[in-house]
Parts: sequence; C-alpha cells; structure tokens
Amino acid sequence: MTDTTRRASDSVELAARYPALHAPQRWEWGGIDAQFSTDLPPDELVTNIHLVGFTEGRIVLCLDARGYWFLPGGTREAAESVESCLERELREEAGARLVGPPTWIGHHLAVTDTPAPYRPWQPHPVKAWLWGWADVLVDSVPTNPDDGEQVVEVRPVTPEEAQRLLTQRHESWWPELVALAVESRTG
Repeated sequence: MTDTTRRASDSVELAARYPALHAPQRWEWGGIDAQFSTDLPPDELVTNIHLVGFTEGRIVLCLDARGYWFLPGGTREAAESVESCLERELREEAGARLVGPPTWIGHHLAVTDTPAPYRPWQPHPVKAWLWGWADVLVDSVPTNPDDGEQVVEVRPVTPEEAQRLLTQRHESWWPELVALAVESRTG
C-alpha cells in the first residue's frame, strides 16, 4: 500500500468515525460553507487557528462575557506566522503558553459568500481554519484585548465536560473535534 493510498484509507476511516465533523457545514454567522479534512492546508490559506489545549489531562476552555464556552484561538494577523498567532491567542484568551509543540489534526476549508475578506490581508473567498492540540500551561490571566472576545473564566475540564460545554453554543461537530484531538494525543 502506498503512502497516498494509506492516507486516503485513514481519511475515509476517520470520516466514518467522526461523521458530524466531516459533514459539509454552513456557518451562517460568516456566510461560510466549510468542509473538514485531516490534510493540512497551504499556509497562505490559514486565517484562523484554534487549539485543544491539554493541561494535566484536562482541556482548557474559555468562557466569554456572553456566556459561551470556546476553545482558545482566533484570527491570524497580517504577516503573522501560524506559531506566533497560536502563542498570541493562547495568551490573550486563556492566559496560557505552549509547553510542547502543537500537533495539527486538520482544517476546515472555508468558502465565504461575503463580498470582501474579514481582514484586508486575508485570502478571499477561500480560506482555512486550522485545528490542533498541544500541551499548555495556564500561568496567567487572559489579556483580553479590546478587539477580541472578553474572557471571564478559563477552566480546565475533562474531555467529556468540554464536549458538553461546547455543544451549548456550537454545532454538533465540536464533540467530535475534541474526541479526535484526544485520540491523536493518546494514539
């Protein structure tokens, strides 16, 4: 079996185990049609980076001022590397820092029907949201910049609790994303 055939077989098997994550998505809030893939996107398409951060076997979640739980991450700035964006977003939203390298588990290829990019330097209309996991240390408070989510609580929770809290606001695929990160970390 060739590497390409093995990767294709692995992708089909993951899609069967995580059907909600791999199903076509419509994110109305951004006029976005999105499709998850475990392949990594070209760097120039990555506009958003999000992380399942593990600390002592628990997953770091952030609660915003509106009462929504989310995984830390956010929008890449102009000329910012993926790694710099991840480090900045962890500090801003979770008061956390990486203690190990991130492992990228996939991305959503996103096509927006909005007339202009969210930020002028971003690719448009096709972009990618990169998802990964890493070990982190929560060692300060969120910096809460004015142009970001206002985080009122950072809480390490069990993977099961993370799945439950994330589905209170988000689409049904979020628990599967957490499960994929847990599987990737322990596998």
